[in-house]
Amino acid sequence: MPIHIVRLGSPRTANEGLRLGTVRRPPRGVPKAEFASRDFYDVWQPLLSPSPELVAEAKAAEDAKAWETFKRKFKAEMNHPAPSQLLDLLAALSHQTSLAVGCYCEDEAHCHRSVLRELLEARGAKIV
Repeated sequence: MPIHIVRLGSPRTANEGLRLGTVRRPPRGVPKAEFASRDFYDVWQPLLSPSPELVAEAKAAEDAKAWETFKRKFKAEMNHPAPSQLLDLLAALSHQTSLAVGCYCEDEAHCHRSVLRELLEARGAKIV
């Protein structure tokens, strides 16, 4: 019953469970009532997304050094009490139920969800 790390909008996998959207903004042009049916997310959790400034920084990161700078800053944001507590909760839930955490980015390696994967693993989460 692990956490799946997914691209929002991709088809759901078997036993994926509740899908959390860890994005700053809802999908454009999609009615709120259709977020789940279009495989975006069931619950929106912007608390686990980078700040608007960091989103821009991540999109502009063209080399490994810039990406590492983004990762360091995002991890610092996730160390604030509210996001840190939410990550602890998700890690604990991963031992009891299946759920998914996602973002819109095509490439996980260049997406904040790769950092969320690291942070969840460090907390002992079961991850697919």
